[in-house]
Amino acid sequence: MNDTRPVKSDSAKAVPTLPDAQTVTSVRHWTDRLFSFRVTRPRSLRFRSGEFVMIGLMGDTGKPLLRAYSIASPAWDEELEFYSIKVPDGPLTSRLQHIRPGDQIILRPKPVGTLVLDALLPGKRLWLFATGTGIAPFASLMRDPDTYERYDEVIMMHTCRDLAELDYGRELVEGLPDDPLIGEIVAGKLRYYPTTTREQSPFMGRITDNLRTGKVFADLGLPPMSPETDRGMVCGSLQFNKDIMAILETFGLREGANSEPREYVVEKAFVG
Repeated sequence: MNDTRPVKSDSAKAVPTLPDAQTVTSVRHWTDRLFSFRVTRPRSLRFRSGEFVMIGLMGDTGKPLLRAYSIASPAWDEELEFYSIKVPDGPLTSRLQHIRPGDQIILRPKPVGTLVLDALLPGKRLWLFATGTGIAPFASLMRDPDTYERYDEVIMMHTCRDLAELDYGRELVEGLPDDPLIGEIVAGKLRYYPTTTREQSPFMGRITDNLRTGKVFADLGLPPMSPETDRGMVCGSLQFNKDIMAILETFGLREGANSEPREYVVEKAFVG
């Protein structure tokens, strides 16, 4: 059985030895494939919830090995949180999964990204669509008071293969009503719709299928999406992104960007 208790560090103020070094403060392994970790935050770092940064470790060649990671913590948090998959042969994650409190990682303090509230036109409902670790930027947005000030309802659709892979998002969502900062703001506004594709669960099926058939609207008692009221954010694999984009277009929603806000946005930094 995996130990899911966070491990805290007594050495969060270690002296940096890597370029742009930050110190790991806690690590939590959710399954044998998924883990999250928190690191110190550079004092100068300012970011919008939903953005990502480049993080990594020093490679065997002596050059930094960096990958884009969404910041899972909200913009007000004193630390930075990340949520990652473990890839056994992955150049970075094969090593990153073994980090422990007190270790250092490289963090380039230049946040960017499309999954930000400013890239959307004002609306009534905000739909967040994610598979797997694609929930990371939405973990940030779901903990940001500004999200609930801008929208009457926030619907988090998250799909994984098994129930255990939903634990990160489920625990986060279940803890929000008791959050001293935003608990009262979240109450009655956040709708959580987790589904699995392999293991039996209360809600089954892929996000795409549940949207096409209208099942999610029936389950939540909501009308079909409309460009007048609904906004969307998408984060997943290349094929998932394409499929969701096509579905949103059938509802009349258009893709937007930081420079041209519209009805939905897609993060493309993590696919290739």
